[in-house]
Amino acid sequence: MGRVRHGSATTTHAVRAAIQRFQASPAQLNRELGINTTTVAKWHKRAAVEDMMAGPSEPRYTVLSEGKEATVQAFRRRILLPLDDCL
Repeated sequence: MGRVRHGSATTTHAVRAAIQRFQASPAQLNRELGINTTTVAKWHKRAAVEDMMAGPSEPRYTVLSEGKEATVQAFRRRILLPLDDCL
């Protein structure tokens, strides 16, 4: 069963495993597999063939504190503009 890859992925798990197995230079693997040299180098130095999580390791929350929310509401009441126009 094949795995779903993200839209810009150029390699499969099998290709990644092959990159890690072969001891050829990134340029040679680039010619053989038709993959960017930096992609070959990235997968060659990794220990696993799984994608790593993208994004920040600590998520940032977008919820405003009560004080900040009150400030935003007062600002919007004063200038009489919708939120999209304030941004």
